[in-house]
Amino acid sequence: MEQKSAPKSVIRRLPMYLRILDDLLANDVEIVSSRELSDETGFTAEQIRKDLAFFGAFGTRGTGYNTSFLRDKILKIIGLDEQTNIIVVGAGHLGIALTRFNIRQNPYVNVVAIFDIDPNVIGKKIADIEVMPASKMKEISVKHDVKVAVLTVPSEHAQTAAEDIVKSGIRVIFNFSLSKLYVPSSVYIHNADLSIELQSLIYYATSRVVI
Repeated sequence: MEQKSAPKSVIRRLPMYLRILDDLLANDVEIVSSRELSDETGFTAEQIRKDLAFFGAFGTRGTGYNTSFLRDKILKIIGLDEQTNIIVVGAGHLGIALTRFNIRQNPYVNVVAIFDIDPNVIGKKIADIEVMPASKMKEISVKHDVKVAVLTVPSEHAQTAAEDIVKSGIRVIFNFSLSKLYVPSSVYIHNADLSIELQSLIYYATSRVVI
């Protein structure tokens, strides 16, 4: 389905709306207003309406949104109406934690494999998924039409791992390696630096400025 081009900031907010809609449906809430979504997210009702308007008219003025209908629409917009196959590259502590989390808590993705170059971890199982050698990455990725790679290897191995990912036909990398990656322009990289996130939060713990 062709959809309007939306800013990255809008795309990043859609999963937040989705999580709230999932909770509302679990509690049998059939209709939700932009004001109620605002209360749950902290974004203004106007911002939420603008975000959704990028993709069509989903609500009724004065009534709100049908919760199930809106959830289905957001799933299709993001591409989560079917499970997305992903791989985890790096079977260290972070890779293991992210694998277990996504298997147990994220119904929208399917972790099909975990890869590593360490012979001491290859062959072990994490939540019933066997750690495989990096040499099998392309074979497995093509077989399962993998869309996203979660990269959790140490910085010194990140560029090589990223090149293996690209050679496997994967075009989206969620990078936890703390290393700048050099990949073709057709590959989308999202960098996650947990230490920077924590350091920025410390401002709120130490600042005397009233917010």
